[in-house]
Amino acid sequence: MSSRFDELRVFTGNGNPQLANEISRHLNIPMGDVTIKTFPNDNIFVRLNESVREKDVFVIQSLGLPLSNNIMELLIMLDTCRRSSAGRVTAVIPYYAYGRTDKRDQPRVPITARLLADMIQVAGAERIITIDLHAGQIQGFFSIPVDELSAMSLLVRDFAARNWDDAVVVSPDLGFAKRARNFAEQLGTPLAIVEKRRIQQLDRDKSLSRVEALSLIGDVEGRRCILVDDEILTGGSIIEAADLLMAKGAREVYAAVVHAVLAGNAIERLKSSAICELVTTDTLYRPDNNPEWEGLRVLSIAQLLAEVIQRIHSGISVGSIFMHRNLLWGKHS
Repeated sequence: MSSRFDELRVFTGNGNPQLANEISRHLNIPMGDVTIKTFPNDNIFVRLNESVREKDVFVIQSLGLPLSNNIMELLIMLDTCRRSSAGRVTAVIPYYAYGRTDKRDQPRVPITARLLADMIQVAGAERIITIDLHAGQIQGFFSIPVDELSAMSLLVRDFAARNWDDAVVVSPDLGFAKRARNFAEQLGTPLAIVEKRRIQQLDRDKSLSRVEALSLIGDVEGRRCILVDDEILTGGSIIEAADLLMAKGAREVYAAVVHAVLAGNAIERLKSSAICELVTTDTLYRPDNNPEWEGLRVLSIAQLLAEVIQRIHSGISVGSIFMHRNLLWGKHS
């Protein structure tokens, strides 16, 4: 099926250039030529060095660190494409930032996930492609089509290939139990759940939180535990859960996480923790100068995103390619 737009073009900011280039390679098209630079006053300048008039443009930008820069790059690139008469502009956001601020759980606080959605739409995005949102209701913050893909089955495949007969999938908290159950069903293992409480200490200048793992629902004694979550920030929650599992007699503890933010000294903390290996994806950019840890295993989502981009461009159903792969958990068209 041919597209109603002239050509498919892919551009990227500095959010995750490695992933974008890999997607371009799978699509068998060159990466779009764009100039992005920052002036001494921190103003970001974007110029497309090729015409996008009536073309189907996909802007790839993962919203990792440095977060504010990456958000502004995305917004300015979307605005640039719209003002350059692109036929359609799709924002490909492998990692959607501010996913935890999807509701007002304290007095006088914002819903920043909604604010970000509004800005992306105003900037010119006509469609969103993303991976494993922290909260599914974020899809409803957009008034444009959103394709939320899931990379969980990539993680399932990695562990399924190990052929363990003593594995158990563990949810690090009650909130993730449903998705951890899906993970366990695909892997064919039992499920255990860590009950935890996040204790917040508030003052005028800062908000501090401490995670305390309280109890375990399920049996892990003598088993290889696979802690499953959508995101790891500093590692506090998952390390606390791993300690509890080892105290309950677990044989080994592994972690499977889609988005590895790994802020601050998270890598060093994981190195000295009870976690043998962290399996994640490349939704977030990992600079070469990050501390090395042989326990970090990164799987690529480039082929998945490239196939979805190609299908959207061609006007073919996205959901149909996942019927036999179980890579999507929601309903898609």
